[in-house]
Amino acid sequence: MSQPHTDRMNRSFFVTTATCPSVRSEELAEAPGSLTPARLTQFNGRTKGVGPVGSVIRVRPARTIRHLLPAVAVFFLAMASWAQSAPTEAASRTTNRPVETVVLPKSIPDPLERMNRIFWVFNRELMTDVIKPTSRVYRFLVPKPVRTSISNFGRNLLFPGRLLNHALQGRWAGVGQESTRFFGNTLLGAGGLFDVAADWKVPKSDADFGQTLGHWGWRPDFYLMLPILGPSNDRDVLGLIGDAAANPLTYFSPYSYGSYGISYNSLAGTVDEYVRRSQTETDPYATLQLTAPYLREDGKANFQVTGPQDAASLETLRMIFFTFKNPNFPNRGTTRSVRIPATGKNLKFTFWLQRGSAPVVYIVPGLGSHRLAGPAIALAELVYQHGFSAVCVSSAFNAEFMEEASTAALPGYTPVDGHDLHVALSEIDHQLERDHPGQIAGRALLGYSMGAFHSLYLAATEATAPAPLIHFDRFVAINPPVRLLHAMARLDEFYQAPLEIPNDVRAERIHNTFAKVANLSKATATATPSDSLPFDAVESKFLIGVAFRVVLRDVIFSGEQRHNQGVLKQPLSLFKREPVYQEILQFSYHDYYDRFVTPSYREQGIDLSTPEALAQASDLRVYAAGLRNHPKVRLSLNRNDFLVDHEDLNWLQTTIPTEQVALFEQGGHLGNLTQPEVQKTIVSALEGLGAVRPNPVGGVKASASPKSR
Repeated sequence: MSQPHTDRMNRSFFVTTATCPSVRSEELAEAPGSLTPARLTQFNGRTKGVGPVGSVIRVRPARTIRHLLPAVAVFFLAMASWAQSAPTEAASRTTNRPVETVVLPKSIPDPLERMNRIFWVFNRELMTDVIKPTSRVYRFLVPKPVRTSISNFGRNLLFPGRLLNHALQGRWAGVGQESTRFFGNTLLGAGGLFDVAADWKVPKSDADFGQTLGHWGWRPDFYLMLPILGPSNDRDVLGLIGDAAANPLTYFSPYSYGSYGISYNSLAGTVDEYVRRSQTETDPYATLQLTAPYLREDGKANFQVTGPQDAASLETLRMIFFTFKNPNFPNRGTTRSVRIPATGKNLKFTFWLQRGSAPVVYIVPGLGSHRLAGPAIALAELVYQHGFSAVCVSSAFNAEFMEEASTAALPGYTPVDGHDLHVALSEIDHQLERDHPGQIAGRALLGYSMGAFHSLYLAATEATAPAPLIHFDRFVAINPPVRLLHAMARLDEFYQAPLEIPNDVRAERIHNTFAKVANLSKATATATPSDSLPFDAVESKFLIGVAFRVVLRDVIFSGEQRHNQGVLKQPLSLFKREPVYQEILQFSYHDYYDRFVTPSYREQGIDLSTPEALAQASDLRVYAAGLRNHPKVRLSLNRNDFLVDHEDLNWLQTTIPTEQVALFEQGGHLGNLTQPEVQKTIVSALEGLGAVRPNPVGGVKASASPKSR
């Protein structure tokens, strides 16, 4: 049932570049295969604020900051004081539901959420419509070595601020490291254009005035989203004034305007990933705000593993390593939209077509995942490299699909979800046929997790699918759940895992778990799937449970926005979501079916309270007749997948012919997708469909006859 796809897991696990204001542009550019959002994103908890989320602006527009920040700080401080003291209707209303024992750590209060979200939208549009298109031209005109040198030079200029703040915090190791870097790079690196200290293995050690204020005991009182500068808080806004004062360019007009160019250079290296990330996140603002305390926390996590580890959940967490290898591959895709007849709305899809005739692999991601999610694009890249065209669509549980292509208020009833998906894929296929005649040589449907569940449903019902719904030549299902209610019960169980921790230390342990995640994220450039993760069984299960609970939050919010059933007591406001989000997070997946899905379908005359209807809604075994000995189905399964039990695995293995099933002993749920043997299995599952073959430089050549791979 999906890992909430890697990107979703990263939101709650190693969080994401789009939501992290401290990812260094050159680090991403130099390590495209390392852990960016679908990779473990590189946080630098000691660096604050930056570009509209997504990159660190190492050198700020000093002149602008110097003149505007005092007024900005006073304005925000006054607004926050008013907002915190003014009672609101949302704050005074309570739900009748009991509060769960497991409580997520408190984030920085966000009394200015409405205003912050407006600035978030402004920043996102600025990055999408201005920075991204111009940065493509900039990267084309300015070679990467030059861009790297500009970044090095900008960082070198800010040495005085880092030196002073390390000293103010009593971090003498940082003073020594930064001094060595500065003098070495200045004297031997052409004034800082070249990072010779990196060759000496001298680590970078960032420090700023906001961090110093935190070290002295000031904990932020409220969250801020600054126009252009991005995420911050009351403490760090004041810290910016000190940062500007410590920036040498501040005092040398007109050279201070060079800060703008250095900042743009940094943004140009991360903007593409930022835009993709902002598109894949259902609510990237909420993700960033939730993780804010850990991005700037001045403290070390306790990495000691205090209890036994759980192999299945630990292996599942390794899915964060599964992402596209070529950082340019997402941009090579084409995004179009197709009109869905039943809704009258346009659904977006993204595709990569080979130059000649080739089979098309339609990729359906996991629960709540977007078509541009890291794993979905990684699979598209994998099949594309082997001569197939690829098309990605969003999950039926993703807000994009729910709002544009779903005929139901809420997903969860498989016959409706499956049909809506089939209609969408058919409309996309028809449009591709019209726009690219002769380029589709065959069709395969590849799904992972929840996408695999839906793929098997379409395989089981293809014989009764009416025209003009398309037929597929192959169905590839990676780690499909069999019984959704069983899988969802496991996710609820994982979310409740911390209940095993004694109550008096539970909050501290939960906080430390997230702190470990944030600290690990700072050192992910060299991490590999084989590295050990320092989480015990409770922690690894809880991280997975939290990721899926956030998926559920987004599903319920989107569904209730379109058809409010009156279950939620807090108002459904697009610009003030925190109160209703807190309420939704109290609902489990069991509650979702009981309180939301069942009443919604009852209005349509479908009573899901009966065992038969519930099985039809959520159990693949009901469709055994259509799946038994199906010649087009290929399965990739993991024996220790926690979303299926021995009974489910046995049913899959006895229903689908043995030679069409690949069973791996380890991997948890989707955790072994980085392994070459698993990827080889996925490609071989498409064997016999090809009418093209890949060529070494990434293009394809037409083949006279189908080629077995």
